[in-house]
Amino acid sequence: MDLKVGQCVLFLVLLSGLVRCSTAFVFWTALLEISFQDNQSNLTIKRYCECGVYGRNSPLEAASGQLMMPIHDPMGCGQLPVYSHNNSMPSWIALVKRGNCTFSDKINEAKAEGAAAIVVYNVEGTGNSTMHMSHPDASGIVAIMIGNAVGMEIAKLVSRGIPVEMVIDMGGPHGPWMDTYWLYFLSIAFFIVTAASIGYFVFVSAHRLLNLRSQRRFERRLKTDAKKAIKQLVVRTVKRGDPEMGVDAQTCAVCIESYKAGDVITVLTCGHIFHKACIEPWLLEKRTCPMCKCDILKALGVENEDEKDEVNVYSYPPPDVTVITVSGGEPLYEVPLTGPQTPEPQGYQHRYVNDAFEEDSQDRHG
Repeated sequence: MDLKVGQCVLFLVLLSGLVRCSTAFVFWTALLEISFQDNQSNLTIKRYCECGVYGRNSPLEAASGQLMMPIHDPMGCGQLPVYSHNNSMPSWIALVKRGNCTFSDKINEAKAEGAAAIVVYNVEGTGNSTMHMSHPDASGIVAIMIGNAVGMEIAKLVSRGIPVEMVIDMGGPHGPWMDTYWLYFLSIAFFIVTAASIGYFVFVSAHRLLNLRSQRRFERRLKTDAKKAIKQLVVRTVKRGDPEMGVDAQTCAVCIESYKAGDVITVLTCGHIFHKACIEPWLLEKRTCPMCKCDILKALGVENEDEKDEVNVYSYPPPDVTVITVSGGEPLYEVPLTGPQTPEPQGYQHRYVNDAFEEDSQDRHG
């Protein structure tokens, strides 16, 4: 059982680690709104596309402003000042080309001059493909990457002096966990873990239920044996002048009351005496003397029918053997007596050391 639990825990740990690893490949796309004025028609042209990808260390926020390109180096890797912009411009976005320096260098240069965001477009020959760029040394500013085709088209407009406005907004998450096969894998793994948990719960519940039923059957069997043993105990009524009514007489150990004439008492195999109404409920539950812990089932050799095929803990001694029980002690076995004997019904007899019972018998016959 412990091995199955360990396997389930290990599977859950591996699954959680796999999910954490998959989240590292998740990226967010960027929705772009590009607007500029056509010089020939004097109309404002707007274009929309979900063609950008947020950087790994970029905040997932919206940004807007006029696009600005570096003065000398289109890759934005030069020394300050890199950009030529009007200080009165409320918000502007840097447009740079990939290459020549790290993404962190490009972003920090634009951030130092007050850019609201930075757009990096890919190199030639890559078309509209982008990458999930990493810039751990430059954070706190929106940074996205777009494809070379879109970037070059925008760069030509900006280089011609046409004001180009851009609005960057969040798109949606993408990654391997969005793939159909990945969803199938997660669904199957979820059902496996759920089925294993339910199976383990059913197994534990059934095991506990079986143990409970077995314990109840055992308790019922012991009570049945106790009832048989109680029927074999000596029961008598206390009379005036009996030792139980003397000055030094003991009280009932169960109810802690003295014996009175007319009380019905039970004499256990160990010789201890109790009220019949007090000791019988005790024996049904405990099956032992409250004072010396003598087991009445063992002393009387009581056996349930269901236990005959099992190893009998209350086994009888061999035939033709006399049994003597001494005040709660273990049975003593003696060899058969020599000479003429009175045959016993079952080959042996029980003899109990019970002084009170013997004295009462002597008084009756004397």
